[in-house]
Amino acid sequence: MFRFFSYYSFLIPFSLLCLCRPSLPARLLPEYSSTVISVDAHTTATWHGFTRFLDAGKGSQVSGMSELKKYFSRFGYLPIPDTNNFTDIFDKQFQSAVLAYQTNLGLPVTGELDSDTISTIVSPRCGVSDTKTHNATFHATKHFAYFYGQPRWVRQAPVVLTYAFSQNNMISYISLNGIRTVFKRAFSRWEQVIPVSFMEIEDYSSADIRIGFYYGDHGDGQPFDGVLGVLAHAFSPENGRFHLDASETWAIDFETVKSRVAVDLESVATHEIGHVLGLAHSSVKEAVMYPSLSPRSKKVGPQD
Repeated sequence: MFRFFSYYSFLIPFSLLCLCRPSLPARLLPEYSSTVISVDAHTTATWHGFTRFLDAGKGSQVSGMSELKKYFSRFGYLPIPDTNNFTDIFDKQFQSAVLAYQTNLGLPVTGELDSDTISTIVSPRCGVSDTKTHNATFHATKHFAYFYGQPRWVRQAPVVLTYAFSQNNMISYISLNGIRTVFKRAFSRWEQVIPVSFMEIEDYSSADIRIGFYYGDHGDGQPFDGVLGVLAHAFSPENGRFHLDASETWAIDFETVKSRVAVDLESVATHEIGHVLGLAHSSVKEAVMYPSLSPRSKKVGPQD
């Protein structure tokens, strides 16, 4: 009898697919040399303010670095301190977090907030933690990783997972038919490489996978944070919740949507379905499961 745990051997090949200024001096602790942080003042993206920490390294103390540490904590790199408050000091613990982040996201491993690292930090991304895998860091050359414990959907063959859209939490500027078409295409990409079928149903409450668009704090403990921050998040098996940030400008065709902050719905849908199936993030930038996606870009498969 077929059990769904064996789909992991089929997930691997799909994961190989592509989803495709003033200068402020940092205050240093006495034992470290001077650091200058350049700021490129542009855009209204959620995390753009972090650009002021460019070139900061161990020993730097910059006002607001505690907020950057919260970012690192949110994505699994720093524990919340006993005092419940992060400091503005670039200390040894934060350097270790930066090193792990750079390793996990396939960046040059410098331990400093260099341009590659800052550029990745301010990029819109998935809200799922980077470190909930079976190892503390990703495999440097692999396009796939699993959530800790390798959670899975346990079903008898033939495996059919149902999905439905929330009636109350959708966006109005893309038709429901348009959204359905995009998601059907995203699910079909996974159907081509794993022994699972996906079927849309009307009953949202009984569906295995429940999809909706939400603003801010929407009751799941992972609030959205505005334009070009966290784009979406989905929960591992067998939770089935699949949430997208309604604040984003979602697009199914960049020819008709000209906004410079438009985000490709199909790319994000394909990525989050990977999480629904039990995959974690990849360190390979071209992989479906890489955590970030630039505006006006697509990352869904080699045919694109």
